[in-house]
Amino acid sequence: MLGLALGETLGAARGRPPATGVLRAGVSTQLACFTAEGVIRALVRGSHKGVCYGPGVVLHAYSRWAFVQGIAQEKMRARWNPYDNKGWPDGWLTGVPALAERRGSAPATVTALSRIELGEPGMATPSRGCHALTRALPVAVAGPWAVAQAGALAALTHGDPAAQSATLHAAFLAHHCLGHPVAARDPFTPPEQDDPSGRAVREALHAGITALPGDDRPVTEQEHARLQAAFKHALEEPAHPGHLARLAPDPTAPAALLGAVYAAASFPGRADIPAALAFAAGAPDGESVACVTGALLGAVHGAEALPAGLVSRHELAWVLDTLARDLTLELDDSPSGMEHVPAWDPHWWERYPGW
Repeated sequence: MLGLALGETLGAARGRPPATGVLRAGVSTQLACFTAEGVIRALVRGSHKGVCYGPGVVLHAYSRWAFVQGIAQEKMRARWNPYDNKGWPDGWLTGVPALAERRGSAPATVTALSRIELGEPGMATPSRGCHALTRALPVAVAGPWAVAQAGALAALTHGDPAAQSATLHAAFLAHHCLGHPVAARDPFTPPEQDDPSGRAVREALHAGITALPGDDRPVTEQEHARLQAAFKHALEEPAHPGHLARLAPDPTAPAALLGAVYAAASFPGRADIPAALAFAAGAPDGESVACVTGALLGAVHGAEALPAGLVSRHELAWVLDTLARDLTLELDDSPSGMEHVPAWDPHWWERYPGW
């Protein structure tokens, strides 16, 4: 999650962030925060209610983002608190000031949420824009069940099948990267000749792309071939601006994924992350490509591999770290308890209401 945030910020700066001061989050990062929070609340609801439609809970999360942004507030109240009988919007995330700031444009998401009264799927636009994908990346942390719903999360606002499939494929690859081990370096081989971290990125991407076709992961032959070609280009001609521009020519979800696969596989080493993000930022839509590149590399190398001097300046670093830790904690230990199990954290339900 920190990788996607840093990638988006560097992409917006075309790879040249200011030397000092706070680094501002982008709209993809804002929405990704609410995706993570929505997944946590879906898990809480499932633990207590036994039944939960995950995409519906995440739609509620996006609606809270819209509300704090000042978007269609009366419609949001009518949809989620029609009787005005509870404090809404609820949860701790709506109290983060940086999430209420306008940070870039997510036109399809805003348009769809602005007509939430139509419900699913009527509210969705025909867009294949990149925000369907970038905002959904945190589901990779939650495991296969959440990854399988990534396409449905995209479909809440983006009706184009290409956006939905690219979102699913990106979440699957990110999950694959999270679980791929990094071997220890051979102490008898010079570092410049042996970089296990670089091998791990390429191995994870190759294994993920190879395993992508599956019953719960529909992928066309053309989509699969494009991913394979992007990876192959990175092995044969890495870091070629022309290849990046051809793979990712526009701000769409498929372009963001293809460009990120090429950039991540071109700069796979742990020490290469700054160069990878700077290169990805040079794509025609550098924000989305660098965002996904950062997520993939961060998933393999871990948060500690990201440049500390930049992460520590990011305005949402603490928020992202807290959400990632809380999501992992909810998956492992259900702090709010379950139907017949008492809570061990009395404040968890207030932070992540599961109604």
